[in-house]
Amino acid sequence: MIRKGGNGELALIDRIRGRAASSKSSALRLGIGDDCALLRLKADEEFAVTTDLSIAGRHFKMEWHPPRAVGHRTLARGLSDLAAMGARPVAAFLSLGLPRELTVCHGRNPSWVDGFLDGFLALADQYRTPLAGGDLAESPVALADVVLVGAVPLGRAMLRSGARPGDLLCVTGALGGAAAGLELLRKTAGSRRSDRSHSDGDVRLAPHLWPLPRIVQGLRLRQNLGATAAIDLSDGLSTDLNHLCQESGVSAEVDAQSLPIHTGASLEQALHGGEDYELLFTVRPDAVLPRRIAGVRVSQIGRITKKHRSRSRVVLLEGSGRRSLTSEGWQHFS
Repeated sequence: MIRKGGNGELALIDRIRGRAASSKSSALRLGIGDDCALLRLKADEEFAVTTDLSIAGRHFKMEWHPPRAVGHRTLARGLSDLAAMGARPVAAFLSLGLPRELTVCHGRNPSWVDGFLDGFLALADQYRTPLAGGDLAESPVALADVVLVGAVPLGRAMLRSGARPGDLLCVTGALGGAAAGLELLRKTAGSRRSDRSHSDGDVRLAPHLWPLPRIVQGLRLRQNLGATAAIDLSDGLSTDLNHLCQESGVSAEVDAQSLPIHTGASLEQALHGGEDYELLFTVRPDAVLPRRIAGVRVSQIGRITKKHRSRSRVVLLEGSGRRSLTSEGWQHFS
């Protein structure tokens, strides 16, 4: 739970607790205020737990990203992991490391952390994910670590390891929009364009600043479509598809002509850009693939093949032939 310390920390804890109090969940028996949260699942469910770390200068830039968008993106990253498992969100735990100046209000202007919480809690409410606890610390750089707890029927979680040769390879939504938005953000750095909300700002920035996790789509894939494997596209199609193939012990072919490329994005951004937070999944060859799931487009982009020692794990099929699709998405320490 959020631990208590000096007066400044206590005041901030009270603000967070007050704002989080409106979020309710039947699975959350006890939230902020004690040493631990208490969660309760149904008898035939198991926990799905994920964690994501966001650090200023690495995952977001203070001068580029408005605090509300940083809060939104922090939670969206974790929710997207739950979506890929076909899990329903149960609770969120948020730990913040902040320079002192980011906690201070200036007159009638809210502090940076209040803007962060605006974005975080708005998305939490949208997906019925109560903030159940966390931690606070003064830090020389802003960072946010979120832990998401979800629930999935026992033994029914979608895994990266379930794809088999012959399966259809599919994706939700469109690809490359986040990378295109980030490139635009770089070009407009220093202007006020990036400080607008999704509703009244440049819509080309929306896929990057305000990604929407595919929770409902993940649930439908597990419940209705019988997806055999799934992964969320956080590091780029080329990298995440290689992860899925490695875990399943298979290879894959991707049809470049079938890729749903976001308006304004390039093929390379769709292949390697990352942070789209769409779902990449596989289904059996005889599956009836809907055109949309809960309003989100679904596209078949290729198929799963047998693994061959002498061939690349993932191949891109283009009009001029075929080429190896190596992992060129985001990787730390690379």
